[in-house]
Amino acid sequence: MKILKPALTLYALFTLLTGVVYPLGVTLLGSLLFPTQARGDAAWLIGQEFSDPRYFWGRLSATGPTPYNAGASSGSNLGPLNAKIFDAATSRLQALGPARPVPVDLVTASGSGLDPHISPEAARYQVARVASARQMDPAAVQQLVEACIEGRQLGLLGQPRVNVLQLNQALDRDEPEAPAK
Repeated sequence: MKILKPALTLYALFTLLTGVVYPLGVTLLGSLLFPTQARGDAAWLIGQEFSDPRYFWGRLSATGPTPYNAGASSGSNLGPLNAKIFDAATSRLQALGPARPVPVDLVTASGSGLDPHISPEAARYQVARVASARQMDPAAVQQLVEACIEGRQLGLLGQPRVNVLQLNQALDRDEPEAPAK
């Protein structure tokens, strides 16, 4: 009994500490520091499939068979000469109709296959197609692209990038209403 009482007391204490206090503390801290992500409202962190010419297209997805499947996130482990990679890149090049060199991130997948970002160059490359499909002024679409460019993290990490989902949402918000018939 002399050994059992302190053991049960420590067991109860650590169960309370690690099973209740710590999870509640982490949840509270996460909610305060990252409210959007803590609510699970972070779809903009995972790439989305866009194939309609009215929208900007993101990188190819390496997840399969369903594109941008977060449950299948990983590298494809396919070599650079694999037919699947070649076919996906060729198909995208044909869809883009390259009249000029295509930014590489429009015909390649990221390591996770879920990257929601493209380079500013890849977004600028698509301005004419999106503006034409939406019958919008290319300068207005270009302004949206420039407004959606995210800088380097902390001013020095990574490269400038554009979140495709956020750009497409901004595009839908700013598209002029069709005249009533």
